[in-house]
Amino acid sequence: MKENVDHRVPVLIVGGSLVGLCTSLFLGRHGITHMLVEKHAGTSLHPRGRGINVRTMELFRVAEVEDRIREAASVLADNHGILQGGSLTGDDQEWLFEQIDPGGALARFSPSTWCLCSQNDIEPVLMSVTPTLGADLRFSTELLSFEQDESGVTAIVKNRETGEHSTVRADYLVAADGPRSPVREQLRIGQSGPGDLFHNVSITFRSRMLADVIGDRRFIVCYLTKPDADGALLPVDNRERWVFHAPWHPDRGETLEDFTDERCVEHIRRAVGAPDLDVEITGKAPWHAAERVAQRYVAGRVFLAGDSAHEMSPTGAFGSNTGIQDAHNLAWKLAAVLDGAAGPGLLETYEAERLPVARATSERASARSAEHSHPGYEPEPESVPESVPEAPARGGGRQNGVLSVAMGYRYAQGAVVGADPDLPVVPERMRLCGDPGSRAPHLWLRDPVEGRRKSTVDLYERSFVLLSSEGTPWSGAAGSVAKRMNVRLDAYAIGTGAEADLIPEDGGDWAETHGTTPAGAVLVRPDGFVAWRSVEAVADPESVLYKVLTTVLDRY
Repeated sequence: MKENVDHRVPVLIVGGSLVGLCTSLFLGRHGITHMLVEKHAGTSLHPRGRGINVRTMELFRVAEVEDRIREAASVLADNHGILQGGSLTGDDQEWLFEQIDPGGALARFSPSTWCLCSQNDIEPVLMSVTPTLGADLRFSTELLSFEQDESGVTAIVKNRETGEHSTVRADYLVAADGPRSPVREQLRIGQSGPGDLFHNVSITFRSRMLADVIGDRRFIVCYLTKPDADGALLPVDNRERWVFHAPWHPDRGETLEDFTDERCVEHIRRAVGAPDLDVEITGKAPWHAAERVAQRYVAGRVFLAGDSAHEMSPTGAFGSNTGIQDAHNLAWKLAAVLDGAAGPGLLETYEAERLPVARATSERASARSAEHSHPGYEPEPESVPESVPEAPARGGGRQNGVLSVAMGYRYAQGAVVGADPDLPVVPERMRLCGDPGSRAPHLWLRDPVEGRRKSTVDLYERSFVLLSSEGTPWSGAAGSVAKRMNVRLDAYAIGTGAEADLIPEDGGDWAETHGTTPAGAVLVRPDGFVAWRSVEAVADPESVLYKVLTTVLDRY
C-alpha cells in the first residue's frame, strides 16, 4: 500500500447527498474527524425525498438540528394528507388519509413528530453544521479508485475544477454514492430484487391559479388518475411553486425529448382539470423507481449506505429514511471501534441489522406504490399482497398503519444484535404501530439540577446509557465500570425523590412502567435500542454491571 499520501482521516465518505451528509453529521457528533467527497459542485437543487418519519426526526433531534430542519420546512408545516382523484376540479377526490398523526397519538411514543422537508432544503442545513463538527467537505471532488488492506483504505480522488489528484488514506470508507454506486461495482457486490419498477419525469413549474383550484386542501401529494393525464402533484410552497410527476415509458420508445414544455403544460392542465391554468415550466428531471437491495453491506473496511445499498419506490419516503438510519447505525459503531471502546466485530452488526430492514422496507415501498396507484406503476397482479398491515383504508385511513409509517421503526424482533432476542423491539404500549422490536421508551423527564425538560430519547447518542430505578446502586457503579472497560457509559437514576438524577414528569413509577425491578436497570445502546433489561442486583453491584457490559460487548 502507498505510504505517500496527501491526507489521512479516520473515515472517508464518498457521496455528499442526503445520506452522505447525515453520515458526516452523526460521525461529527461522536467527535470523529472525516473527509467527504462529492463529484457534484453543490447540494441538490430539485425538490425530492420530502417525507421524514419520526424515527429520523428523533435522530435529528438528538443531533441538535431538528429545529433548523423544521424551520427550513415551515412553509409545508400544515400539509399532512394524501389525496387521490380523477382531477382536482371534479367531485371524485378522496383522502387516502387526511392526517399523518390523527389525534396526536405519536406524542405518547416520541418527543418528535413527522416532518415534510425537501432534500434541497435539508441538505444546506446539514452543510452548515458538519464543518463545525470536524468534517472536511470537498464538493466537485470525484473518487477515481480505491484499494484496501488489513489496516485501511487508500483512495485516489480528483478535484474536478482544477484536475488535481490527491491520495487519501482512511481507516474506513463509507460509500453513499447512489444507486449506480461505483464503489459497490468495484467491490462486485450483487443486488437482489425485481429491479426497475417504473419511470417518471419530475416537472417543476409555477402557477398562481393552482392555489385557488386547490383551496384549503393541504396535501402532501395528490395522485391524479385520469387515464390520459395521470400523475402526482406535490406542493413546494402552497402558493405558486409545484412539482408534477408524469409517467415516462422508455420501454415503449418514449424519450426525454418527447417531454416538451408544450406537452408538459397540456398534461398538467388535463390532470388538474383546469384547461386555462397558468403553467410555467421551470425544470425537468427524470427518475427511476426500482426495488433492489445489495447482497452485502460490508466488504472489509468498506460499507454501503443509502441508495448504494438499497433502491426502493419513493412512495412513502421509505428510501431516504432507511438511508439516514443506515448512517446513524453505522456512525456510532465506527466511533466505538475508532475510540477503542469496541472491537471490529461491532462493525459486522451493521449488515446484520440493516440488511433485513432494507429487504422488508423495499417490499413495503413497492406495495404502497401499488396501493396509491402511483403514475407509471403497473405491477404484476401476483406481486401485490392481498393484505398489508400498514395499508391505509380509503376515506380516513387505517390509523395503526399510518402511525407505523410515521414512526419509522422497522426492526424485526431479534434483529438488533446485542439485545435480548426475546425482547420486543418496540415497548408494549407502542404495539399499535404494528412493528415489534427493542426500542427504548420515550418518557418526559425533568432534571432536578438544571430544571429543564428532556426526553429519555435525548440521552441516547454518544454512549451506552444505564437507566435505573431511584435508590439502586447502579449509578454509583457505572463510572468505575466504564473506566475499567474503556466504554463510554452514562448512568441515571430515575425516580421521584432527592436521590433521582431525573424525575418523570408524569410522576409514574419508572420500574413498574418500563419493566425493570426495583434492583434492576435498562442498558440502552447509543442508537436508542435496549441492549439489556432487568438485571438482578447481587452483593457486588459493580461486578454485575461489569458482567452485563462484558456480555453485551462480547456479542459484538
